[in-house]
Amino acid sequence: MSVVAANVPPVAERVQAWWLRRQRSKGRDVPYPVGAYREEWAAYPALIRQYHPDLNAGIVLSQVPPAADVLLLWQCDAGHRFAATPQEQRQRPGRERRRSAWCPECSELANPTRVVALPMRESVIVPAVTEKTVLRPRPPRRPSRLCDKTPPVAVGEAFVSACAPRPASAAEDRVRADLRDHLTLTEGLNAVRVARPFFDHLEVWPDFVFPELRIAVEYDTIGRHGLEHVGRRADADRRKDRALRGAGWEVVRLRLGRLEPLGPHDVPLTVWNPAALDRLIGAFRGIRGPLLVNSYLR
Repeated sequence: MSVVAANVPPVAERVQAWWLRRQRSKGRDVPYPVGAYREEWAAYPALIRQYHPDLNAGIVLSQVPPAADVLLLWQCDAGHRFAATPQEQRQRPGRERRRSAWCPECSELANPTRVVALPMRESVIVPAVTEKTVLRPRPPRRPSRLCDKTPPVAVGEAFVSACAPRPASAAEDRVRADLRDHLTLTEGLNAVRVARPFFDHLEVWPDFVFPELRIAVEYDTIGRHGLEHVGRRADADRRKDRALRGAGWEVVRLRLGRLEPLGPHDVPLTVWNPAALDRLIGAFRGIRGPLLVNSYLR
């Protein structure tokens, strides 16, 4: 009985074996010069940061074709090392994943695997299904119920919500204090009424709410494990922004940790400082105009 080789999936080579094979096929000591694939990798800053030539036989990432079936060694920001091919890395983090989001160890720390206790051996036997067996249908899922704590205010109105989480970030407190020192805007509001349900609520809870300007500000970081505001959580952020814009508000996101902007007014930052405050106020001016924004400056 013959085996069709085309049906056997290729096995990724180790980087040393792959480089040696390319040297032989290309007929030169350096099959791919440094920088040959720099543009292809430039869109993935997280992967550039996780790759180290000293872990991969001295081969630079820009020498590796993105489609190469080679097993490379990567190191996340937390110091964990793991092996993956270029295609696996590019498909998984894409242009949104940051830091150690796809490190296996960091992912396990962020979402621990639940261990399910197995039943005793005697109870493992599953009765055979016969004609007399009655299969009970699954009960239908209960429809989600909207929270009834949202006050009866108009769509787009800001208010104090009993459901909003309390701010727990010292960095957010500093941003709030700096804005309070430079702008005379209403304080204490933490929610905006929206037209459509957002996770069982008719309200959203921005980090900072400025009703006079109808601008909401979000302070986004990647979190301890590099999983915040990326992937599906970034999709929830976009949905939240759409809900606010549908209510007549605009959103400015302060994107730290090399998070890419989600909206037209987002401000990428490396750290919060006076220059970042000026950029944020500049974003306010770009949305509502300098005349209105300047009238609230202290």
